[in-house]
Amino acid sequence: MKSARGWVGVRPRALWLSAILAGLFTLATASSAWAQATIFVVRHAERADQVEGGTAMMTTDPDLSAVGQARAESLAAMLKDAGIRTIFVTQYKRTQQTAAPLATALGVTPEQVGSREVDALAQQLRAASGSILVVGHSNSVPNLLKALGTGTSVEIAETEYDNLFIVTLGGEKPTVARLRYR
Repeated sequence: MKSARGWVGVRPRALWLSAILAGLFTLATASSAWAQATIFVVRHAERADQVEGGTAMMTTDPDLSAVGQARAESLAAMLKDAGIRTIFVTQYKRTQQTAAPLATALGVTPEQVGSREVDALAQQLRAASGSILVVGHSNSVPNLLKALGTGTSVEIAETEYDNLFIVTLGGEKPTVARLRYR
């Protein structure tokens, strides 16, 4: 038979172990909530090679037009307080110039990803946390939303530059909201 002192010595260890396990469980379940990411996804703003009626002359790597620059400034004003710490752009100037006003305001250097590397970007975003801006193209934005598992089928017309998709990752299924901005 153990002495009263022996049982007392076991009890604090058992309680201590239980407390540690409970703490680890709480930390593990809470970390999934901490890993939530909010991803703002936009198509680049209007191109300088855009002509009357919305068609483009299809210059390889055009700058933004004056209207596009104004839209980029509007995007920066709208998202400057969204807590964005990471910005992804493609190798094309129009995505970089769309993100530039916000990147400058936040002191963030955009990360460049290939415009066709949608699956790799989606994988990177799923592992991320916090608020992120992605500036893509009329074909890559719908593909990215699909790759993130939103279940949202989107088409962006060649003349549409005002879509803002807000994707929230962190739950069982990502959620997406589609907004318009000027």
